[in-house]
Amino acid sequence: MQRIPITPEGYQKLQEELDRLLKIERPKNIKAISEARAHGDLWENAEYHAAKERQSFIEGRIQELQAKLAMAQVIDPSKINQSVVAFGAKVKVLDTETNEESIFILVGPDEADVKNNRISIKSPVGRALLGKKAGDTVIIKAPARTMEYEILEINFE
Repeated sequence: MQRIPITPEGYQKLQEELDRLLKIERPKNIKAISEARAHGDLWENAEYHAAKERQSFIEGRIQELQAKLAMAQVIDPSKINQSVVAFGAKVKVLDTETNEESIFILVGPDEADVKNNRISIKSPVGRALLGKKAGDTVIIKAPARTMEYEILEINFE
C-alpha cells in the first residue's frame, strides 16, 4: 500500500470532516429518514428518497475519508531539508516567458487547491520543481503550452 504525503494541517482537516460526518451529519440524516418514513407511503415520499440519497453520499464520503486517513503519511515540512524544493515548500517562481511571478505550495494530492496555489507534488509542475534549488530553471511541458520557470525563492513556513 502506497502512503500518501499530507501536511499536519491537511490531516487535521480530513479528520475534522470525518468527525463531523460521523457525529453530526449521520445522526441528523438517520433522524430525517425516520421522520420521512413515519409519513407513510415510501413510493411517493420525496423526503424519504432525498434522505436516503443523502445517506448514500454521507456513507460514501465517510469511507473515502477513512481510506485517505489510513493511507496518509503526515509530514511536517519544518523537518525537511530546506535547501531544495520538497513537500511542503512554498516556492516563488518567475515565468521566464511572461515575466510573471507566482507562488506555489507543494502539498499532497488530497490537499491540492489550485485557486489557493496549493499544487500536488504529483502534478507536472510539482514533479518538475521537486529537488531543485533557488536559481534553477525548470521546463514543464503542459498540454496548453511549455512553461519555463526560474526558482526565485524556497520557503518552509
